[in-house]
Amino acid sequence: MASETRGYKIVLFTIFTLSVFTIAVLEVSHISNFDWWRLNHKGDEGYFYSNERDGVAYRGEIYAEHLKTRDQIVAEMARTTMQFYETKYSFGAVPVGNVVKHSFRFKNTGQFPLMIAKTDVSCGCTVPEFPQDAISPGSDGEINVVYTAAGNGLQQKNIIIHANTNPETISIGIEADVR
Repeated sequence: MASETRGYKIVLFTIFTLSVFTIAVLEVSHISNFDWWRLNHKGDEGYFYSNERDGVAYRGEIYAEHLKTRDQIVAEMARTTMQFYETKYSFGAVPVGNVVKHSFRFKNTGQFPLMIAKTDVSCGCTVPEFPQDAISPGSDGEINVVYTAAGNGLQQKNIIIHANTNPETISIGIEADVR
């Protein structure tokens, strides 16, 4: 009887030791329960898990529309129209190195939401900031342009707006007499 009890103790001690060793290996290798699940369910679509140590704290489902770029989202939207209240602005005389700003207001004159995909500029001294959210039909929005005066004489800079509009691109511009 004493030898049977001793045998059970050895078996239980062995199981306990192996369990602790397995948990330690999993922790050291950073394989969590969800990671193990993800590795063994590769065919499951739409689920993603990431650890904070990777810099991503998102946990949950990801759908195809979450993986699209802004350009792709805007390209798939219904076409609308936009109208600027002004398409050119002159800052007048500006000393070299000065930073000036202007807001170009526009209106969504179409029947569908308006979203700007991106802007292109003719010079790195011109930085446009546009709304990230869609503009409802009939609503106004604005593009803020920051210009750092560079060069000498009359400077003209263009900003090309890419949106779900017809036509797809619209040009606005600024000018300054840099001295």
